[in-house]
Amino acid sequence: MKTEVILTTNIVGLGAESDQVKVAAGYARNYLLPQGLAIPLTQANKRRLEVLRQRRAERETHEFNTMSELAKALSKLICVITVKTGEDGKLFGAVNAGAIADQLKQQFDISLDKRKIHLEHPIKALGEHEVDLHLHSDVKGTLKVRVESSTPVAAPPAEPVATDTPKTEKRGRRSEKAEAAHERPKPPIKGEKTAKADKKPKKTE
Repeated sequence: MKTEVILTTNIVGLGAESDQVKVAAGYARNYLLPQGLAIPLTQANKRRLEVLRQRRAERETHEFNTMSELAKALSKLICVITVKTGEDGKLFGAVNAGAIADQLKQQFDISLDKRKIHLEHPIKALGEHEVDLHLHSDVKGTLKVRVESSTPVAAPPAEPVATDTPKTEKRGRRSEKAEAAHERPKPPIKGEKTAKADKKPKKTE
């Protein structure tokens, strides 16, 4: 059996303030009415509709402004998520909306319903990704998510130590000097020139 009630607060999947909805009689009697989430649909209560509509407009304006500011703030952030990978860089598993929401809370103390984080498919690659956010019916945003590996990168092999080149050059200079000295003509021995000059041609008889 159904009964009509007027909602006094926003209920996801059912309606918002001032909405007249039909619900199961037991649901209204045992939950909505005792919790103050709705009131019976009567002529007297219909007079409260204007007040409820005003309350709804104020709430929606506040939510819009809050989500707009949040969208601006999130667009400037980079949410870093560290994951385990194999040696080939492939992820063990994937990054989903829940993981992103957890890291937003941990890194920036921002509480965001994971249902507002829209991923076409879980992230399965390292690097930077742009994620769509549906913060409000009229507010969309984006968030940069950087996925990094927690697996240590193997150090490259050490390069051989270069030899002491200055010493080699010095030895080379010594060798050049020795070769130059060896090729330089020796000065004439004293007396050798005089002896040659004293020799006179023999007279022919």
